[in-house]
Amino acid sequence: MVAPHPFCQQESCVIEAPAAALSDTALRDAKAAARKLARAKRAGLASAEAPARLAEAVLAHYAPPPGAIIAGYWPMGEEMDPRPLMLALASRGHFLALPVTPPRGQPLAFRAWAPGAALRPGPMGTSEPVAGAELRPDGLLVPLLAFDRAGRRLGYGGGYYDRTLATLPGAKAIGIAYAGQEMPEVPAGPQDFRLPLIATEAGIIVCGDPA
Repeated sequence: MVAPHPFCQQESCVIEAPAAALSDTALRDAKAAARKLARAKRAGLASAEAPARLAEAVLAHYAPPPGAIIAGYWPMGEEMDPRPLMLALASRGHFLALPVTPPRGQPLAFRAWAPGAALRPGPMGTSEPVAGAELRPDGLLVPLLAFDRAGRRLGYGGGYYDRTLATLPGAKAIGIAYAGQEMPEVPAGPQDFRLPLIATEAGIIVCGDPA
């Protein structure tokens, strides 16, 4: 059975009974250790076929409705490459945007981008559009270091996507990852946004789905 269309309504991930909260220091240390492990694990996951398989999985069951604005990202290093999916979405008439990194502590902005348009180096190894109107996305493709089945996402520590998604109620966020980036449990605090869906080359994971 296909899950509800992710761009039609804002589903919540299943939230299990809360465990004892970690102190800020303990949570920071747990995340740092998890990032080290996740980086090492991701180093062996690259596959030339994986991005196309991920794109096929999303388009088969979770393609956005006509006219939706989709914010992707330009991959850094060993991140899963979302560009085959972005190109497919552009060919279907969707407007695309890429994030522009603001000063630390602020949410991301998103600038219109079309395949072939010029990019410039951004902070921390990112690439961002040279020009383009600022857009409010209806859906976001979200990079990550690790994820778990409850929708917890481990990022790079800047908190940009957590702050950004809090400012975009109703926008649908899909984590983009290799299947091997899954962890049994990602350390997270109450301010960390949970993803409703994770897309991998092995298929789509619906957060909280017992399957």
